Amino acid sequence: MLSVTGLRAAYGPVQVLFDVDFDVAAGSVTTLIGANGAGKTTIMKSVAGLVSATGGTIRFEGRDITRTASHDRVDAGLCLIPEGRLVFPGMTVEQNLRLGAIAPRARAGHSGMLQEVFRRFPRLEERRAQQAGLMSGGEQQMLALGRGLMARPRLILMDEPTLGLAPVMVKQVFETIEELRTAGFTILLAEQNARVALELADRAYLLENGRVALSGPGSDLLGSPEVRRAYLGM
Repeated sequence: MLSVTGLRAAYGPVQVLFDVDFDVAAGSVTTLIGANGAGKTTIMKSVAGLVSATGGTIRFEGRDITRTASHDRVDAGLCLIPEGRLVFPGMTVEQNLRLGAIAPRARAGHSGMLQEVFRRFPRLEERRAQQAGLMSGGEQQMLALGRGLMARPRLILMDEPTLGLAPVMVKQVFETIEELRTAGFTILLAEQNARVALELADRAYLLENGRVALSGPGSDLLGSPEVRRAYLGM
């Protein structure tokens, strides 16, 4: 579904990504792991069109989208759920969700999708009239996930969805990711909780200093001595 080849990206004169290659198969969970500053978020923003690639190619379902505007990528079926959730705190839960369906491809069926989101996340229906800024961090993450689903995505980009959450909410987030895969969604996940992310991943990529240092099935990376020593504390 997604093929990234030779991706390079920079912030001004500082190059962050160096010839990054990776693929995401339809219906899979593909995980990016690595330390802070390794380039995970920059990859996500590059795929979403929020950071311009300085080199390489990004193909989505066979189409070159390297220079495509970010809003057109959303309408093609790409959806980024950003690090830090970034909900609109002064708006209600329902207003946040409805904004997720702003792309043309999502507008027509937004009422039905809203009910689907409430089915997946009953807490959001309970809080539909509450201001998003008054919710807990875990509830806001559920809202960010729900808002992403409102866009009717074909590929969901999740950037550090468990960052700063309590363990019980971390467990719920990973359970939700598993449920979404079972429902047929394709997910690219950037995550620092390497153990659980690799257990969940069909394929995984280890990033170090803006480069892919290791790749393979999630189970292979989970058993890698290098990964176990550097990222699993073993």
